[in-house]
Amino acid sequence: MKHANIAIFVPHAGCPNQCSFCNQRTISGQQQAPSGEEAAALCREALKQRGKAAQNTEIAFFGGSFTAIDRDYMLELLQAVQPFLGKDGFAGIRISTRPDAIDHTVLRLLQNFGVTAIELGVQSMDNRILNLNHRGHTAEDVEQAVALIRQYPFELGLQFMPGLYGDSKESMWATAKAIAALRPDTVRIYPTLVLKGTELACLYQKGLYKPLELEEAVELAASFLDLFEKQGIRVIRMGLHAALSVEKELLAGPYHPAFRELCESRLYYRQALSELEHREQSAKYHLFVRPSDLSKMVGQNRENLQKLKNQGYNIKVKPLPGMEARQFVIQTVEEEGRETECS
Repeated sequence: MKHANIAIFVPHAGCPNQCSFCNQRTISGQQQAPSGEEAAALCREALKQRGKAAQNTEIAFFGGSFTAIDRDYMLELLQAVQPFLGKDGFAGIRISTRPDAIDHTVLRLLQNFGVTAIELGVQSMDNRILNLNHRGHTAEDVEQAVALIRQYPFELGLQFMPGLYGDSKESMWATAKAIAALRPDTVRIYPTLVLKGTELACLYQKGLYKPLELEEAVELAASFLDLFEKQGIRVIRMGLHAALSVEKELLAGPYHPAFRELCESRLYYRQALSELEHREQSAKYHLFVRPSDLSKMVGQNRENLQKLKNQGYNIKVKPLPGMEARQFVIQTVEEEGRETECS
C-alpha cells in the first residue's frame, strides 16, 4: 500500500537549537506554525478531496520536534484533528520528533490521542557528526528512544541524512547499518542539501563543506535502499519533495525532483548487468519488467540502456504484467527473429 500523508507543518516548533543544515520554512514552504483551527481546516478540506482514500492516509505533523513543543500547543493540535479520525476519517496520526524528546509520559499521551506512527530525526549515528551539526542529541539517545517506542504499538520510522558536515563514506555506511540494526518499520533518506540561511551555507561558501555530488548521492542512496529493503524495512521517502521553495533557496547539493527514481533505476542497472554478465555479448536480448517500472529500467535519458550497450549488451526493455518490483525475465532474440526463453 502506497504511503500517504496529509502533511501539517510546524516549522522549527520544539527545536531547542538550530541544526547546521536546517531551514524548515524553506523545506515546508510554510513560514508559521498553524493554530488548531487551521490544522482542522486542512483536515476538513483534505477529507472532502480524498473520500474513501482517507482510510489509507495519516495526518502528519512534520517540520519540527512535535513532542518537544509547548505541551498546551501540542494538545491543541492533537485535539483539533480528533474529529477527522476513525471509521469515516483518516487512519491515524504520524508525528516526527527528536530522539531526546521521548519518554513514557509523552508516549502514553500520543497513544491516547490516536497517534499511530512516530518518526525520529536520527540523521547520523556518529556522535562526532551529530555534534558538528549541532543536533543536540547522541546516538545513545536514538537507541534509548527506539527501545521506549517499541514498548507501545506505534509504527517506528527513522530519518537518515547522508552527506552531513564531517561525513565520510565510511561514517554514512556505519549509520545505515546502525539504523538497519534498530529494525525500524520505515526509513526516510534525505541526502544533505545546502539551503540559504543555514550554517551549512556559510561553511559551503567558505569552502569548508563540500556536499555530495548527485551521482555520488545516487550511488550511495541506492545501496542504502537495497540494504534496508533486503531487511524488510520500507523506505517511504528518498530526497526532499519537489518544491519551488526548495529550488529557489538551494545553493548546492544532490537535489533532484525524482531522486528516488534515479536510485531505483540504479538498482535495476546493477541487477541487469549482474544477470547479463553470465550471457553472451553477441546476442540480442529482450528484458521484461513490470509495466510500471519500464522507465526505471530504461533509465533517465535511456542512461541504463546506453551503459549496458557500452558493456557490450544489446537489449530491448518490454513490459510483462505480474512481475514484482526489480524482478525481470531475460529472453534471447535469435537472428531469424524467433525468441527462446532463457530465464
